[in-house]
Amino acid sequence: MNIAVIFGGKSAEFEVSLVSATNIINTMDREKFIPVLIGVDKQGEWYYNTHYPNTDVDLTTNDYFAGATKVYLSQAGRVTEVISKTIDQTVASFDVAFPIIHGTYGEDGTLQGMLKALDTPFVGPDVLGSAIAMDKDIAKRLFRAEGIPVAKSFTLYKEQNAPTYPEVEAALGTPMFVKPVNAGSSVGVSRVTSEAEYTAALDEAFQYDRKVLVEEGIVGKELECAVLGNEEKRASGVGEIVATKDFYSYDAKYISSTGANLRIPADVDDDTRERIRDYAVRACNAIQCEGLARVDFLLSHDGHLVLNEINTLPGFTSISMYPKLWAHAGLPEKELITELITLARQRHERDARLSVSRK
Repeated sequence: MNIAVIFGGKSAEFEVSLVSATNIINTMDREKFIPVLIGVDKQGEWYYNTHYPNTDVDLTTNDYFAGATKVYLSQAGRVTEVISKTIDQTVASFDVAFPIIHGTYGEDGTLQGMLKALDTPFVGPDVLGSAIAMDKDIAKRLFRAEGIPVAKSFTLYKEQNAPTYPEVEAALGTPMFVKPVNAGSSVGVSRVTSEAEYTAALDEAFQYDRKVLVEEGIVGKELECAVLGNEEKRASGVGEIVATKDFYSYDAKYISSTGANLRIPADVDDDTRERIRDYAVRACNAIQCEGLARVDFLLSHDGHLVLNEINTLPGFTSISMYPKLWAHAGLPEKELITELITLARQRHERDARLSVSRK
């Protein structure tokens, strides 16, 4: 079976995607799957490199795009064809897509909608779950409706006057966090403890989105739980991020091996662990998130637990929590990738049974 690993993208998380894709391609079970490498550059052009190897891959050098041809996708029966724009001929085909474009245009439902329109099975949540999870503001509203605790926050728009620092501080206290609503991997996120930092943080966050979340800082533990499944979901154990700096930044997540320590299992009591696992599955159900997700929580020193966010295409690097949590639960990364592809096919087959015409 040919599996299209789609990486890169018009996202601030372009480099992270290359690291995740490299790991997935090199770990994939080659007795079952043949990876088809498809790169999307920062301008949104799609590429296929006929001469690039698909074993012992290192996409982080960015040389995949050198000598690659621009392509587009087209449905062709039970497979999806990769067609060269230059010669208008099929250069590859695949059965299932494994999109690993983090952030905007890849994790927000945009790419999922395109693949769904092509009738292509794909790994990860569908259009709705992807879009809601990406919008931290809308997601928090649904979590509250489900009875899942979330941090206090303000939602600010670029076109409107933001509340003053004293107003926000009075409501949220310090520290507080300023973050783009539709971004991931801590891109554009700032920890704020003063008026000067607040102003700078808003300027930074509004570079990535027109809607920004200002959220109370929960001082304590950063905890994560992995979820796997379609209609029937299961939760992994709970892991803990022990950041070596002020917070779990972009560099700490994907670049620096010393930016944070991952503790599996997390140092929490059994009741807290089970509440997290329950909330994680309920949160995914609340936003119709199927396939996979990493659900992030914050636990204050006084025991106040809140759901921070859901990541629908979590990092798959060698230092990423999602595959590590499942490995600790007895599901090695190679088998995890196989199960994700199986879930993609099962959902596609399930949805294909729905009627598309009136009887």
